Amino acid sequence: MSGAEFVPLSLTPLLIGICVAIACALPGNFLVLRRQALIGDAISHVVLPGIVVAFLITGVIAAWPMLLGAAGAAIIAVAAIEAIRRLGKIEPGAAMGVVFTTMFAGGVLLLEQSDTSSVHLDVEHALFGNLESLIWLDATGWRSLLDPQALRGLPVELARMAGAMLVVATFTFFFWRPLKISTFDEGFAQTIGMRTQPLGLALVIVSAVAAVAAFDAVGSIIVIAMFICPPAAARLMTNRLEHQVAWSVLFAALAAVFGYVAAGYGPIWLGHGSSVSAAGMIATVSGVILALAALWAPHRKRGGDAMHTGSDTTP
Repeated sequence: MSGAEFVPLSLTPLLIGICVAIACALPGNFLVLRRQALIGDAISHVVLPGIVVAFLITGVIAAWPMLLGAAGAAIIAVAAIEAIRRLGKIEPGAAMGVVFTTMFAGGVLLLEQSDTSSVHLDVEHALFGNLESLIWLDATGWRSLLDPQALRGLPVELARMAGAMLVVATFTFFFWRPLKISTFDEGFAQTIGMRTQPLGLALVIVSAVAAVAAFDAVGSIIVIAMFICPPAAARLMTNRLEHQVAWSVLFAALAAVFGYVAAGYGPIWLGHGSSVSAAGMIATVSGVILALAALWAPHRKRGGDAMHTGSDTTP
């Protein structure tokens, strides 16, 4: 494919996919290590009713109303999970299951009962996203990257996802030490004066920012693969948190690149005439990476708590 075809048709979806994968994988490392991976699942489900409600209130599909609606729904879900866990005295997994299935089902019902056909907001879009359509129509080739007029025509989703990735990366950088200590030994973190509960809530909110920003690109379900698979595969590669985060970013980027290419060209190589969902294929490739790591990674046979007790990961 020449630059005149690749830049307008594939460059921006590919970059958006990479940003989505990395933005979800970074907080996913801490969620996986804290055994809270289902929080990412819950968030990816509960953003749907918030987005639908925002559309019903404003009547338009616009970035900020959708983001605010989805963020509000995510915060409500987190509060509901905590309330059910404390008041009902049930384990967190059950509380999360009740909240995210109920809210996602409510969002689907709202979507089906609302007239959203004119704005391309439907159940399929909510589940699988719209990555393939996020093309750069004003681009004519690689020279467009230096053309201010062409750059103004970039899909808004690219700036949104790049911004979300920057927010997540900044949060991880500035709160690295407290996140590391509280993840491995919450009791010690509290002893030295760290406020672990607000920090945990901040981690969930940052995860919600990544999931909400990714809604247009990969839908509300596929996001969970990006939260879990790259960090889980990276966990099998090393017992050092710093190396795990680096591995997760690499695996996330590889899943985005190979998944997008396989979605567009894989069916053609196999003799079929049409492509498949790019978001779905990216999630599939991330699962394949995790499976390969489970089979051949150097730490696949070590105990699941090795990172917690190993001397090389002492905060």
